[in-house]
Amino acid sequence: MFVRLAEQHRQFVKDLVMNLQALAIVLEELGYLASCYTCGGQMNSASFMVSLGDNHLIRFLVSDYGITWTEMRDDRELMKLEGAEAIQQLHELANLAKFKVEPTHSSTQVSSQV
Repeated sequence: MFVRLAEQHRQFVKDLVMNLQALAIVLEELGYLASCYTCGGQMNSASFMVSLGDNHLIRFLVSDYGITWTEMRDDRELMKLEGAEAIQQLHELANLAKFKVEPTHSSTQVSSQV
């Protein structure tokens, strides 16, 4: 059972990394500064970052050790979420791409833009 769960987790992380890479590309096409870096070719971890303007930065980290969402403004941490809550916030960010919301120079947060 544990071997099966470990393999499912590895596949989940790999799928999440691939989706983060795609999200970075789509957000860049909309005009956001976005990037997604992976270590090696195994797709077992990624660092995703996007600037929402006005020194508003989102960092999403995924690895075998966990999932973390960090939101910062003016180099200050506003919010840090882990696990399912981090993924839910990532879903809200993905709505920017889904609804083709272009970057603005306002000071609104992600959840209020969608």
